[in-house]
Amino acid sequence: MEKPCTLLVHFDKGSPAMANEIKAELESGDGPAKADAMRRAISLLLNGEPLPHLFITVVRYVQSCDDHAVQKLLLLYLETVDKRDAATGKVLPEMILICQNLRNNLQSPNEYIRGVTLRFLCRLAEPELLEPLVPSILANLDHRHHFVRRHALSAVAAIYRRQHGDQLIPDAPELVERSLASEQDAAARRNAFLMLLASAQDRAVAYLLTNADRVAEWPDLLQMAAVDLICKVCGPKGGRADKGRYIKIIISLLSAPSSAVVYECAGALVSLSSAPTAVRAAANTYCQLLSSQSDNNVKLIILDRLHELRASHREVMVDVVMDVLRALGSPNVDVRKKVLDLVLDLLTPRNVEEVVLYLKKEVVKTQAAEVEKGGEYRQMLVQAIHSCAKKYPEVAASVVHLLMDFLGDPNVAAAHDVVLFVREIIETNPKLRVSIIQRLIDTFYQIRASRVCICALWILAEYALSLSEVESAISTIKQCVGDLPFYTVSEEGETTDSSKPSQPVVNSVTVSSRRPAVLADGTYATQSAATETAISAPAASLGSLASTQNLRSLILSGDFFLAAAVASNLTKLVLRLEEVQPSKVEANKASTGALLIMVSILQLGESSYLPHPIDNDSHARIVLCVRILCNPGDDVRKVWLQSCRQSFVNMLAEKQFRETEEMKAKAQISHAQPDDLIDFYHLKSRMGMSQLELEDAVQDDLKAATGQFTKDADDTNKLNRILQLTGFSDPVYAEAFVTVHHYDIVLDVTVINRTKETLQNLCLELATMGDLKLVDRPQNYTLAPESSKQIRANIKVSSTETGVIFGNIVYETCGQNLSGKIRWR
Repeated sequence: MEKPCTLLVHFDKGSPAMANEIKAELESGDGPAKADAMRRAISLLLNGEPLPHLFITVVRYVQSCDDHAVQKLLLLYLETVDKRDAATGKVLPEMILICQNLRNNLQSPNEYIRGVTLRFLCRLAEPELLEPLVPSILANLDHRHHFVRRHALSAVAAIYRRQHGDQLIPDAPELVERSLASEQDAAARRNAFLMLLASAQDRAVAYLLTNADRVAEWPDLLQMAAVDLICKVCGPKGGRADKGRYIKIIISLLSAPSSAVVYECAGALVSLSSAPTAVRAAANTYCQLLSSQSDNNVKLIILDRLHELRASHREVMVDVVMDVLRALGSPNVDVRKKVLDLVLDLLTPRNVEEVVLYLKKEVVKTQAAEVEKGGEYRQMLVQAIHSCAKKYPEVAASVVHLLMDFLGDPNVAAAHDVVLFVREIIETNPKLRVSIIQRLIDTFYQIRASRVCICALWILAEYALSLSEVESAISTIKQCVGDLPFYTVSEEGETTDSSKPSQPVVNSVTVSSRRPAVLADGTYATQSAATETAISAPAASLGSLASTQNLRSLILSGDFFLAAAVASNLTKLVLRLEEVQPSKVEANKASTGALLIMVSILQLGESSYLPHPIDNDSHARIVLCVRILCNPGDDVRKVWLQSCRQSFVNMLAEKQFRETEEMKAKAQISHAQPDDLIDFYHLKSRMGMSQLELEDAVQDDLKAATGQFTKDADDTNKLNRILQLTGFSDPVYAEAFVTVHHYDIVLDVTVINRTKETLQNLCLELATMGDLKLVDRPQNYTLAPESSKQIRANIKVSSTETGVIFGNIVYETCGQNLSGKIRWR
């Protein structure tokens, strides 16, 4: 049988010798020795050792000890020891010996002894032991010290809730109500109010309504209890007609000084009323908490509540978008991500410009060096602005040029998001094409990432349409590639980068001289000689030159995929130049320059200058580009200049269609039944109804008409907590339903025998890593063919650190021991 466990202490298995040592220390030891012996005895009891002969020793030698630590350990021992006979289920006769000691403790002049004894009685479930103690418990309700009164009220409430508790203290509600009226201590008032809430709800409601004007002055503990009462009274099971009076109390508590009370009131207000006024008040309260709380965990919880409000009251949440955006000031990445997700779901044509303007300011702030995780945050902002521009293309013009400054961002992911955003905007916003192309040409040399360069080259090749744009794009690419060839071979056989001479020469001066010379036939002639003097440039000029040759540095690092992209996009630009350039000479000159770059790349890839040669795909791609430039045809021009861009347009259309279908699939369509009852708001009597109650009635009618009351979100949440443990093709299929409650994890594992044979001694073996402990191990079962079994396992959690739960399923069939492995986190 499972027994209640309030303590979990690890201790090695005991022995008779250890039990005798404990008994000897209890008989002859002083206070600290008895305390140590009691600790060991409690540990042994918690780990399954019965210690049947120790109880009499404890009664004789421990009850009379005046040490407070020993007395507290005595109460823990009495809580842990078995007080009933395992065979008959009746209370053991010797247990009556503890009643006198407990009565003495309840009458002790020491308030601590009285308090801990009353707290122990809250966990004592035997009526035979509680009955003689009831008068002493009730006497403590009027004790002068609040610590005693507080635990006395808890003891009365616990006894009254137990079986036959109404016979032990039949007038408990009246006594507690009288104590509540005269009590001044906050915790004691809370305990009394909770007792009335659980056992005499009408009395608790009467007390609340009597003091409705003073609820805002109550201590926060009692305010929390009042909120619980209102939720219980006005909830789905309560359904009181005077719900408006309770909602007024909730609204008055929204200005309470305690953040916990304000949070609970906002949640209660949403659960009790669907009126726009109530929902708006709750949303504003959540936003105030979001900006005032510094704990990131609290911020995440509040954002979850705002997401829930967005799902059911989107039109109200639209008005608080800017308040939610202020939470981006938190340095936590998870908080920022949730804020951006929420804001993107609340975009409307009315607020999109304000949202984008705020996001632009945040992007500018990320350039500061002191911003924590600035690159990751900037990437999130870029993605958010991209989503805004996709939904509302009219805002793209205000952000695209700012974002293009981050094409050279050291965070490659952020720069790649920017260039993808630019690629989509330039297609969907033809008016921005000219300015984007010019901006991209000006900032192209800042790009340092290979995949960003590839996408930027594609944009230049596809959307540079005019003569000046095409010529500027070709000139920019040639400048970023640098001098050709990519390497030179010296007389000693060494290969060096041709753009990095041994002497950094930038400028040179040529000096000419003339002198007479005698020719072979004896005649005189004048001989001219030219000498060139090199002038070295400063290091800063060389660094500036190298910074503009981003394509050269990437190609020399062995990135031939980028080299193939350079060749293909140069081919597109040259083909387009031949269409828009009236001068054939200029077109042929550009074609020759492009061919020189491609041949130099092929020469570099086949040389020993780089450790790895060019790959076959890149080599074939570049050779194809060379052939096209040498002999272009009309069909080839159509493919390269039209079909590629059309494929991109089709991809965007397909992506948009897929997103639209996903949104339709996520939309929950509710239908009302033909015979559902609808209360017509206009035919109702409005006498005595507040504006909030009128709005709530309208919303209830709308929900009834549209069938929104039939939604069951709990089923969806339950499905999300199901974890598959084995594969569908395994002989034994297992899945777990995980329930987390405070410091307990409950695994409800469903095991299905998918074979045609009976599985014997099937056992779910679990193990844990980290601060997790398996309370009890599941027993063995026998599973018939194609049958299932529910297995429950309890796990205790001792800290919030990450833990791992893993295990396997072992079973026997056909005389062989077979096992199926399971491992999960």
